[in-house]
Amino acid sequence: MPNPAVFVPHFHWDREWYEPFQVFRHRLVTALDTVLETAETDPDFRFTVDGQMAAVEDYLEMRPENRDRVAALVREGRLAVGPWLILLDEFLCSGETIVRNLQMGWAAAERLGGAMPIGYLPDMFGHVAQMPQILARAGIEHAALWRGVPGTVDGHAFRWRAPDGSEVRTEFLFDGYDNGLDVLLVPDRIRSALAEYAGMTAHRWGGDPVLAMSGTDHNAPDPRLADWLRKASDEERPITVATLDEYVRKHVRDDVTAVVTGELRSHVRGNILPGVLSVRLGLKQRMAAAERTVDHAERMNALWSGRDDGNFLALAWHKIIESTAHDSVVGSGTDETCDQVAARLAEAAQAARAVRDAALAGPAAGVPSDAYLVANPLPSPRTALVEVDVVAAPEGGTLVATTADGAAHPVQLVSQAPTVLSDERLDAAQLERVLRRIHRRELFGLLINGYELTPNSLVFHLAEVPEGSFDLMTLRGEVAAAAAAAAAAHPGEWRVRTLAQARATALVAVPVPAAGLAAFRVGTGDLPAAPPAQGATATADSLSNGLVEVAVAADGTLDVTGADGTVLSGVGRLVDGGDRGDSYNYAPPAHDVLVCEPARVAVELLETGPLRARLRVTRVYEWPEALADGDRDRRSGRTVPTPVDMLVEVRAGEPFVRVSTSFLNRSADHRLRLHVPLPLPVTTSASAGQFAVTERGLTAEGGWGEYPLPTFPASTFVAAGPATVLLDHSAEYELVDDGSALAVTLLRAVGSISVNIHPLRDEPAASEIPAPGAQDLGMRVENRFAVLPSASGWQGAGAVALAEEFRNDALVTRGTAPGGAPLPPDAAGLHVDGRDVHVTGIRRITDAEHGPGTEIRLVAMRDTATSVRVTGTFTEAATVDLLGRTIGAEPVRDGLELVLGPWEIRTVVLR
Repeated sequence: MPNPAVFVPHFHWDREWYEPFQVFRHRLVTALDTVLETAETDPDFRFTVDGQMAAVEDYLEMRPENRDRVAALVREGRLAVGPWLILLDEFLCSGETIVRNLQMGWAAAERLGGAMPIGYLPDMFGHVAQMPQILARAGIEHAALWRGVPGTVDGHAFRWRAPDGSEVRTEFLFDGYDNGLDVLLVPDRIRSALAEYAGMTAHRWGGDPVLAMSGTDHNAPDPRLADWLRKASDEERPITVATLDEYVRKHVRDDVTAVVTGELRSHVRGNILPGVLSVRLGLKQRMAAAERTVDHAERMNALWSGRDDGNFLALAWHKIIESTAHDSVVGSGTDETCDQVAARLAEAAQAARAVRDAALAGPAAGVPSDAYLVANPLPSPRTALVEVDVVAAPEGGTLVATTADGAAHPVQLVSQAPTVLSDERLDAAQLERVLRRIHRRELFGLLINGYELTPNSLVFHLAEVPEGSFDLMTLRGEVAAAAAAAAAAHPGEWRVRTLAQARATALVAVPVPAAGLAAFRVGTGDLPAAPPAQGATATADSLSNGLVEVAVAADGTLDVTGADGTVLSGVGRLVDGGDRGDSYNYAPPAHDVLVCEPARVAVELLETGPLRARLRVTRVYEWPEALADGDRDRRSGRTVPTPVDMLVEVRAGEPFVRVSTSFLNRSADHRLRLHVPLPLPVTTSASAGQFAVTERGLTAEGGWGEYPLPTFPASTFVAAGPATVLLDHSAEYELVDDGSALAVTLLRAVGSISVNIHPLRDEPAASEIPAPGAQDLGMRVENRFAVLPSASGWQGAGAVALAEEFRNDALVTRGTAPGGAPLPPDAAGLHVDGRDVHVTGIRRITDAEHGPGTEIRLVAMRDTATSVRVTGTFTEAATVDLLGRTIGAEPVRDGLELVLGPWEIRTVVLR
């Protein structure tokens, strides 16, 4: 008996790609107009809107009059919408962003009649390990996807298991999300074409119906589709038209035995296009910055603001999530598309920054204006190193920071500002022009602290925090009178000087409670404060703080020694090679030239401690300017000298060395990687991101039309043997030299979205459209990371917590209360105590049943259970699922005690 067949009409909608968003939206409106008309004309027609609500939102913004028509079809089950807001690239955003994507998509679909309860992920370039747990903790039992599934799966479904043990039944779209189109090419031959396809793939279906996904990119199905299928259906092989939800929940067995655990990044059944991890570096950095800013804004708003800025935060999240689309943040679009993504991420960060700053303005109002407020976004106490502008000490004096408890803390002077801002000679008639520079009390960005008016001389004294009062009208009258008197008694030029209070930029180490606030004031002390424990020191070519030591080698690389004696030699070696690939896949020229050795090396001592010590290592390289003219398999013989600055820094109390690289890119078609050589070869690496630390080997599984390069994603850190690299943003890495070194990509510069002939990929990934912006020519390329040496690896070194400290600076704002007043006491927020526990979000929530509360999301970043203690000003707690639905109350006795299972994601609401 032949298998029955289920056809699922749909489209896949790339919101922006080889055309910008608004151009694609114009097509979208036409396509969904056709879908609505077809569905309303033919009651047998069903349609699945690609699993993402963005397409529906974008449509209804242009066709608001059709909202009721859309909602009616959703309620009838003939139009499947959601559950995602957008189909994202899972590796290039945070796990928290994935959750918010699902939450916002689900809520938007519910407003229209209900979300499709299928984790539909049709075209992502691989899938993160924790996706089954994310879906399961939102109550979703099924997924459907294409790329990344390993060769061990020989059926059309498998059970996908997350590291914590959560599972979802997963429909494997092994022939892609358009496998039904070939069957429909000739409407009169659908029956025979279906029989041929079913016969070729019979081993995959077993006794289940054949799934024919009937749709493709950016096009609505033919309105005659349901009629064609009715004619092709017969008793021998009945054909049903369904949504994807109906197929999964009504037509297939649930007793799937094949199990796949963890991430899906195999090349065996489809291209996963790993080069998107490293192309257009700026988008990855902007994504990380926007995510970090909105996270901080939510925490500050939840803990320290009396105002609910949820609408602004929702706007910021929406723009971030829009930008995570698998053709957006990946950088595989045209230049104008990528420019729009960058602008959207900037707008998200701006909205979040406004909320963050407004939240801190309240507590800052209780801090004197000659002092500063420090806010700790992390739910664990820390000593934060902050850089502030202060009044300079008089000659021979010493600056000391004082906190509310009266304790003195060391201050490191970084620089001193000039005091003479202007010195002019002018005619008396021009004095009014000088006065017009004054806005109330502000002059040159500072405030007038006083002035001296003598014959033919006017001296302004400026300060950031002025003393006494100032009246501009009084000054105008005095100047007019003095000018008139001087015209008779002292004719000649006037001298007008503007003098700023002596200011300095200073570093201060401030103890701050968990998720809390602390205030400090910097002034002149009678005696220097005691030097900090594990203070930073420097020589002409070395840095140390008692926990980590750095020595600069002759070639400009670093020898880094950890607290346990682990030595990493040659850290920071730069390897530049050609890249004849495209935005999707790296490809070396057949006759590549690798540039590894600098032509010149210089080392400059910048800061000597005691809080921060810095060196700048400048290496000049001769990089080929591009690929050879007319030969993409060779690099040009013409080179451009390129200085690469490497800022090397150690801070008091930190067991890692901070490293920043910066250069002006003047070369095209190349890939630059930074190497961290390992003492002994390793066979595995591990990287953190999206609620898990994933272990990988030296190779990747191939078998499709794409060479399986073992380049992998990392978000917060990557580790190999005794070396852990803490990251500022999502990055691409590879174990190279047979496992002897860890290579992190700093830049991949290419000039095309896709190339038709690619040595490591059989078929084009898109049209061969020029993308000159992806070369980053003339751009300053900067990367920031830290190197943590430890023989006990990432877990023994506490990399989960250290990565959070590295990525999340304390927030600093000047007080706004009258100067000279006492400092307010420290204020604690939420304290989370647990080994390898990552807090991914703290935010204000409210619901109709329970009222306001604070939601906190915890993740156990380890393969064993861990105990967690949460303390703060709350008396009730409840565990909720990822959609905010209450699971059960938690006992609160002088805090909240939880036990998280291995790799468990737990969401708790505190009231």
